[in-house]
Amino acid sequence: MSAPPSVGVVIPTCGDRPELLREAVAAVLAQDYPGRLAVVVVDDGGRGCPGAELGVPVLANRRTPGLPGARNTGMAALDTDLVAFCDDDDLWLPGKLAAQARALAAAGGEFASCAIEVEHAGRRVARLAGADTVTAADLLRSRMVMVHSSTFLFRRGALWADESAPGGQNEDWDLALRAARRRPITHVDRPLVRVRWGGSSYYAARWADRIAGLDWMLDRHPELAADRRGAARVYGQLAFAYAALGRRRAAVRWAVRAFGARPGEPRAPIALAVAAGIVPAATVLGLLHGRGHGI
Repeated sequence: MSAPPSVGVVIPTCGDRPELLREAVAAVLAQDYPGRLAVVVVDDGGRGCPGAELGVPVLANRRTPGLPGARNTGMAALDTDLVAFCDDDDLWLPGKLAAQARALAAAGGEFASCAIEVEHAGRRVARLAGADTVTAADLLRSRMVMVHSSTFLFRRGALWADESAPGGQNEDWDLALRAARRRPITHVDRPLVRVRWGGSSYYAARWADRIAGLDWMLDRHPELAADRRGAARVYGQLAFAYAALGRRRAAVRWAVRAFGARPGEPRAPIALAVAAGIVPAATVLGLLHGRGHGI
């Protein structure tokens, strides 16, 4: 039998939460995987990460500041067959890597994801896809939160993160879409990654960056506007982001577009409620995150 593929894991960090980073590294190193496993941490914050404490190499991000540049810095330093990502505040659960490698081999695929367990405010919620493959059409219709960057495992060199993503927003969605266009994503529909919402600097509610990231996706993937459900979702997200910034006219304009694409789009009335001052954006997000959902 041939040897299992070697795997390199890239863990980007801003260096501002060392305890979470140590937990993330330890969970990756604890994987019961029969092949060679290499791990690199990429310091994107310039704060300095103690490599000796972590037990893995620490590299400085020499490319574009932000997640895409950090991921590409790590991938360029690896020589493995496969590459995987893990955010510094997420945890790989036991069996994650072996299950995905087996699924990839069985499917003859080149890109895999898995279901996740969202942790927020002490509560954990499993998010499943209900399928063993994810297509480009699926990712146009829905962002599919379980196709999360910390679940990615793929052939090294097949794809790179796009460093033009404004503020690093949606670079993982873009990467998954490009992968799914090449070949359906192999999905292990078991929660094998714990995604800890609320602790990441990369995840901070930077509404202007989120707007720029959604505009970038619409420009880069015009087919998003062709799927009425997917278009309504993005327009609703834009409406909410503008409402969170207090830009009421823009929020109403995008909410109307969301209703036009899909009259039942739930984000549109939520955005209008935020724009009208009925409920704060932070309150809405807190309620959604507690249920394992985002806006």
